[in-house]
Amino acid sequence: MMHGAAARQLVIRVGDRTTRLVGYMGGVSVLAGQTIYQSVIPPYPLRALLQQMDHIGVRSAAICSIAAVFTGLVLALQTTYGLARFGAKAYVGIVVALSMVRELGPVLTALLVGGRVGSGITAELGSMKVTEQIDAMRALGANPIKKLVVPRVVTAMIVLPFLTVVADVLGILGGMVISQWEFNVDYHLYLNTVLQNLKLADLLSGLVKTVFFGFIIGIVGCYEGLETRGGTEGLGRATTAAVVTSAILILISDFFLTKFLWWMEGW
Repeated sequence: MMHGAAARQLVIRVGDRTTRLVGYMGGVSVLAGQTIYQSVIPPYPLRALLQQMDHIGVRSAAICSIAAVFTGLVLALQTTYGLARFGAKAYVGIVVALSMVRELGPVLTALLVGGRVGSGITAELGSMKVTEQIDAMRALGANPIKKLVVPRVVTAMIVLPFLTVVADVLGILGGMVISQWEFNVDYHLYLNTVLQNLKLADLLSGLVKTVFFGFIIGIVGCYEGLETRGGTEGLGRATTAAVVTSAILILISDFFLTKFLWWMEGW
């Protein structure tokens, strides 16, 4: 009897978790579809887009730049130690550049922006939901998706590639500095290996990912904010859920996007 009751409880818990997961995915998908539709029909919220560019892009530049520089330093340090065993220190530049441009630059930038901006979006929209400002907006005939969600999602998709380019450049330059200072790798040699071997497809591969990452950050943050319930305690849970969910989705989508882009390059 005890084993039967435990199995029944396990089935109930799994079913409950599955139902909530399916409901969550359905809600995010519906919001994503509405956002895409509202973003292509006029009027276009240009002023809101500019405000969000300052909030999402300009204010995130510092933290992304600092992270990129030290990522490049650590990456070059570890890579050069390994290459030095085989007498291949001259190739540290292209290894660092490919790692930054294809993977580390886009993913680290997205995770940092998702932690900073995603939580901010959720907190902002969640506070509006809790204080019934969104219901008042609907009562006045305004579309909350058009006014609140579209500017944040579109801006995240536009700004993230630019932040990634800055992160890539700073990471590569950081690798050049540590290679010259720690291992006496001439910076002319470092830059030549990067410029001669880095292809446009490598840069585009990373930038294409960031557009999808920006969409994920914006949609998840807005969905959690619009679904906030339970006052300030619920707002805290929604903010945490937005950061964790966006980070997991970024890492999962990164794998599938990488596989797809490699397939496209070889097609």
